[in-house]
Amino acid sequence: MKVSTHHFLPSLLVALWSWATVAQAATHTFNWTTGWGNYNVDGNFERPVITCNGEFPWPDLKVKRGDRIQVYLTNGFDDRNTSLHFHGLSQNGTNMMDGPEMITQCPIAPGDTMLYNFTIDDNDGTYWYHSHTGGQYQDGMKGTLVVEPEDSLPFDYDEEVVVQLAEWYYDNVDTLDRKFMNVYNPTGAEPIPQNLIINNTRNMTWNVEPDTTYLLRIVNTGGFVSQYFWIEDHDMTVVEVDGVYVEKNTTSMLYITVAQRYSVLIHTKNDTSKNYAIMQKFDDTMLDVIPNDLMLNATSYMMYDKDGEKPEQSYVDSIDDFLDDFYLTPLDKVELYEDPDYTITVDVVMDNLKNGVNYAFFNNLTFTAPKVPTLMTALSAGKDALNPLVYGTNTNAFVLKKDEIIEIVLNNNDTGKHPFHLHGHIFQLVDRERGYDDAIGEGPHPFDPEDHNPFPDYPMMRDTVYVNPQSSIVLRFKADNPGVWFFHCHIEWHLKQGLALLLIEAPEEMQNTESQQLTDNHKQVCENVGLSWEGNAAGNTNDFLDLVGQNVQVANIPDGFTAKGIVAMTFSCLAGVLGLISLSTYGLMGVKKSEEEIIRDLGMDPDAVEKVDVSDINSDEDSSRTSKNIE
Repeated sequence: MKVSTHHFLPSLLVALWSWATVAQAATHTFNWTTGWGNYNVDGNFERPVITCNGEFPWPDLKVKRGDRIQVYLTNGFDDRNTSLHFHGLSQNGTNMMDGPEMITQCPIAPGDTMLYNFTIDDNDGTYWYHSHTGGQYQDGMKGTLVVEPEDSLPFDYDEEVVVQLAEWYYDNVDTLDRKFMNVYNPTGAEPIPQNLIINNTRNMTWNVEPDTTYLLRIVNTGGFVSQYFWIEDHDMTVVEVDGVYVEKNTTSMLYITVAQRYSVLIHTKNDTSKNYAIMQKFDDTMLDVIPNDLMLNATSYMMYDKDGEKPEQSYVDSIDDFLDDFYLTPLDKVELYEDPDYTITVDVVMDNLKNGVNYAFFNNLTFTAPKVPTLMTALSAGKDALNPLVYGTNTNAFVLKKDEIIEIVLNNNDTGKHPFHLHGHIFQLVDRERGYDDAIGEGPHPFDPEDHNPFPDYPMMRDTVYVNPQSSIVLRFKADNPGVWFFHCHIEWHLKQGLALLLIEAPEEMQNTESQQLTDNHKQVCENVGLSWEGNAAGNTNDFLDLVGQNVQVANIPDGFTAKGIVAMTFSCLAGVLGLISLSTYGLMGVKKSEEEIIRDLGMDPDAVEKVDVSDINSDEDSSRTSKNIE
């Protein structure tokens, strides 16, 4: 038989190339166990932090595109669950490895181990990883991830440095949560951090060489505040955002929200006679109050002469001159996606429910986790997986068809900025309106499809973007990655308040894809934490449209009540109860019972009867989210 070399040689070359690619790919295996340790992160205060194998901080990772990552995560806590999310990775075909608990997996119980096992096929650039359980990454469970391309980067540099920005609290998240999600904090004032940190410390020293080009990979791994970042008398040339390489754009200042990443080139000077300040600044418009002792600026040191004097902090004439990421252009110039096949319009509101606690809402729904992880519902529901109802009425679930162009129109009715993150995708930022100021009579300004800014020909693309106060953003992406993907505000306080929705993308394709099926380990993790890996949002496996018993949000405040009315009523009731306790106590002086026993005799929970300093309660007549923070 005659073999055609015209067809054989290319096939052989392809086979050899494929073999070489596989041969070069590496598998990186990590065995991590969570725990607690005491560390003085900012140099001023020692507090408990979450450790990895007894060490802090958690390791920073570097791999190549095409490599496999295997993380055996053991829950070393004795009183809480945990999970792990690799932020920004598309997890194409491995949705179950994405990490948010009750979305793509069951939480990992104390003493249990889960294997995160996936290949990085679709991403390179700057990423990070963090717990996706209960704000744990704010207590230190996080690290950076750099994915190098298979070929060379589209720019030259001499040395690479990873810069991790965050804010830091002296109280742990458990303590802060009790004060935050509380009837005594009716405006939802976020806890105020004590400091800004950089690479898990303060006042960092960076020794540099003259006439050298550095690639700085800057990641905001905080859970709350956006930061302004600049280096005294040095320009930064942006070359990547959120794993997307962009046409070079030079700036003197970055504005970087939590979860965003920027890679920038900095070329050092020839003169080594002076050292320069590296500056971080709070976006203090995000703080409800600014304590007198809070330092809004943090200074680190770029040292040309390590024996020279450290620089003083650097001041700028204006903080309005930061780079606007809307005008960045992807290097591969992806054209504006066509008109959407499906538009999801959501309105952001922060408001109180009947228990007096402040929640966050998309379209009047505050995200309430289902009883079965949503991915597992999608895999077990058969044809019912196409019906959003099976995912629950309090999850804001939207079912997407394969390869549809999806548009998200997000109208922010809140007076604060919000950074939103989409799992599993990068999106095009099609439109972003300026912020509107309630103080000068500008109300919320929703997106108007008949009257808006011209859409760019080649929109900026990334996975985390902010919306301005009382303003709007419009995002587009292609539904080409079957899976269950979380879309949420990445301010961790707002996620706890419920500012999230679910995108169930091509569920039938997921059911018919071998790599999307649950591993035995996933099923065992569910069983070990006492959860089912089958069923609808209510855990029903017989009738997926029967949601009896599902988790739902707290009831709405009755008509005629305001948030302050609820708080006033609570204090009045509390005062009355305390009065009854006093009367009972003095009236029964001869009966030797403790206060706790008397409270129990009245049919009450002693833990619920708290002593409240009424002077700490906000008395401002403005019921907006600009009240003082309640300690």
